[in-house]
Amino acid sequence: MVKANLTVISNFIFLGFSHYPKVEVIVFVLCLLMYFITLLGNVILISITVLDSHLHKPMYFFLSNLSFLDIWYTSSALTPMLANFVSGKNTISFSGCAIQMYFSLAMGSTECVLLSMMAYDRYVAICNPLRYPIIMNKSVCVQIAAGSWVTGCLTALVETVSVLHQSLCGKSIINHFTCEVLAVLKLVCVDTSRVQLIMLVISVLLLPMPMLLICISYAFILFSILRISSMDGRSKAFSTCAAHLTVVVLFYGTALSMYLKPSAVDSQEIDKFIALVYAGLTPMLNPIIYSLRNKEVKAAVKKLLIRNSLCAFLIPSSK
Repeated sequence: MVKANLTVISNFIFLGFSHYPKVEVIVFVLCLLMYFITLLGNVILISITVLDSHLHKPMYFFLSNLSFLDIWYTSSALTPMLANFVSGKNTISFSGCAIQMYFSLAMGSTECVLLSMMAYDRYVAICNPLRYPIIMNKSVCVQIAAGSWVTGCLTALVETVSVLHQSLCGKSIINHFTCEVLAVLKLVCVDTSRVQLIMLVISVLLLPMPMLLICISYAFILFSILRISSMDGRSKAFSTCAAHLTVVVLFYGTALSMYLKPSAVDSQEIDKFIALVYAGLTPMLNPIIYSLRNKEVKAAVKKLLIRNSLCAFLIPSSK
C-alpha cells in the first residue's frame, strides 16, 4: 500500500459530475441560479432586519445571523465548483481544500446550534410572552448567537484538523464537487476509526441533541397553543413557528441523511446530490420561506420597495 503524507499534496482533483456531462451542465446552471437567489434573498433579509425598526426583535436578530451564515455556507461550497466549471480546471490546492472544508463545516455546525436556539426563542415568546422581553434581552441574544458561532467554529476546527492530519493513499482524487469531509476521508489509507469516532461524537452533539431540544421546545409550544381559546391567536402562533419548522425539517433532514446514515448505505453519487440540497437549495429557500410565511417581513419588504421607488421618482425630478 502506497502512503503519502497529506501535507506534501499540493492539489486535489474533483471528479464532480464528470461522469455525466449533460447532468454536469444542468447542475452548473441550477447551482449558479441557486447561488444568485441565495445571495439576493439573504442580503435583502439582512437589510430589512437592520433598516426596519419594527424588526429589531430577537427573532429577526437570529434570522439575520442565519442569513449571514447561509451566504458564507453557500459561497464556500458552490463558488469553487462554479469557478472550476467555467475555467475547466477541476482542481483545488491543499490550503484551499482545508479552508473550504473548514468553512463548510463551521457554517453547517453553527446553523445546527442556531436553529435550536431559534426554537428556544419561539418557546419563550409563546409560552412566556410577558417575560419574553426580560428573558430574551439584547445581551442574552448576543450571547446565544456568539455561543452558536463559537461552537460551530471550534467543532469544525477539530474535524478539519483530524481529517487533514491523516495520510493519503494513491492519487489525490476527490469523488465530489467540493472538499466535503466524508469524501476526503475516503482518501485516507490508515486506520480512520479514531477520526470517525470524533466525527460521530460531534455529529451526535450537533444533530440529534439540537433536534431533541427543538422537539421539546415545540412540544411545549404546541401545548400552549392548544390552550389559546381564540382562533386568531392560534393562527398567529402557528404562523410564527411554521417558517422555522419548515427550515428545520429541510436542513436537519438532509444533514441527518448524510452524516448519520448507516455505513452499509454508501453511494457517493447520492451524497453529491444530497450535498447540493443542503449547500444550495436550503440556504436559497430560507429567506423565501421566512418572507412568505411572515407578515412582518412582507410588510417590511413592501415598505422598503415603496421607499426606494419614491426616492427614484423624486431624485430625477429635483434635477
